[in-house]
Amino acid sequence: MDEEALLGIDVGTTAVKVAAFAPDGRELAAHSVPYPITRPRPGWAEQDPEVWWRATETALRTVLSGLPAGSVRAAGIVSQVNTHLLVGEDLRPLAPAVIWQDQRCAEIAAELDARFTDDDKKRIWGGPITLDASFAGARAAWFAREQPELWSRARWMLSPKDFIGARLTGRIATDLLSGVRIADASGYLPEAVALVDGLGDRLPELLAPEEPLGHAAVLGDAPVVVGTMDAFGAVFGTRTTEPGRAMVACGTSLVVAAASHRHNSVRGLVTFPPRGDLVVHAGPTQAAGDAVRWWSRASGLSVPEVFASAADGTPGVVFLPHLQGERAPLWDPDLRGSFLGLTSSTTTADLSRAVLTGVAFSARHVLETVEEACGERLPSVTFSGGGARSDLWTQLHADALSRPVERLRVHDSAALGAALLGAVGAGRYPDIETAAASTVAVERTFAPGTDLTGLYEAYRAAHEGLARVHERLARW
Repeated sequence: MDEEALLGIDVGTTAVKVAAFAPDGRELAAHSVPYPITRPRPGWAEQDPEVWWRATETALRTVLSGLPAGSVRAAGIVSQVNTHLLVGEDLRPLAPAVIWQDQRCAEIAAELDARFTDDDKKRIWGGPITLDASFAGARAAWFAREQPELWSRARWMLSPKDFIGARLTGRIATDLLSGVRIADASGYLPEAVALVDGLGDRLPELLAPEEPLGHAAVLGDAPVVVGTMDAFGAVFGTRTTEPGRAMVACGTSLVVAAASHRHNSVRGLVTFPPRGDLVVHAGPTQAAGDAVRWWSRASGLSVPEVFASAADGTPGVVFLPHLQGERAPLWDPDLRGSFLGLTSSTTTADLSRAVLTGVAFSARHVLETVEEACGERLPSVTFSGGGARSDLWTQLHADALSRPVERLRVHDSAALGAALLGAVGAGRYPDIETAAASTVAVERTFAPGTDLTGLYEAYRAAHEGLARVHERLARW
């Protein structure tokens, strides 16, 4: 009998990944189609949504060609979050999508943020959050002010996975978890939506992530579920669905998250709506793999050569990976990247190692804040994403975090999480917690080796010490 397949679609920042999994979580087939980020002005970051769609079609055809006809039982979609596109009634994009890295709305976001006191924020959002440049309200306000004609023609404001889901099934919907700062467990937040005239009319209906959207003909009429943001797909795909479990997902950016029974919010983090009595506290950074790609261009080394070079480097140089500001836990668009501690004997290999280590330090910074929210030290973390393909980078995370790092069998944890949501929606598992416990497996555990505490303390001190420098550079 042919093996059943569960499909996960991950519309990421640098590529669409489609993967097919067996019901026990083994990967059966996978394909990735890359695409670029366009940066037409300083601080801007855009993508063409039609490129997402063509990449999805190509990846689906490739994966399906290697599976028995009719073997796909369900599919789920996850995508980069805080990326927004405006489409017309016919689902045709009206402009390039503004992706999560884009900082054009920083001033508008600061203006909107200043309208709320900490008490207001606690009442509306549950804690002292920051409305930053990726906030949906700031993006909507920018379009309404800067491109009012386009805003007036827009029927929907969608995330990438909602756009792809609508193209596949014809139904337009999103999920509560993807509505960062704009929705919670009860639905859209009236005071957040009211910040921009007409925003509420352009937001799609809200459904549970595992709720079926409809059937997709290209998948042999398998049901496609609503899905969620890629970070929460990784939460499911790493089994961060039980108290005390933590994850680091290292892709274009880096996401640190942990599950806890403690519901208290901490400044600098995203605390998601609870699932039962469990809360996930998480923080995304601005650059992980993106920092490596920058260093690849700047150094003239290919990305594989960067990793080979880093293996020959020695610790001692500190790298701040804030190439376009920073998100969690600092939420400061004015931060800039730096190499600190250079000497006349510093080599390219030392700098390559510093880039990888600096990203790992950004994970530790977020993890410490996550532990504050959880009220406990987390004994280990799972590690997944593209960064998990490197033994060196995995080991550097174990060293930087000073605890064991469990590299998972499936590196594309967000795609696995998407597939598991599809499996739940199709009735293959009763809930996502059972699905994750049945499928997520550890490939190898990396124990901490080199003590990087002193270097990390220098990394942390650099933020405060360079604050005025970064502020002046941002105005330059």
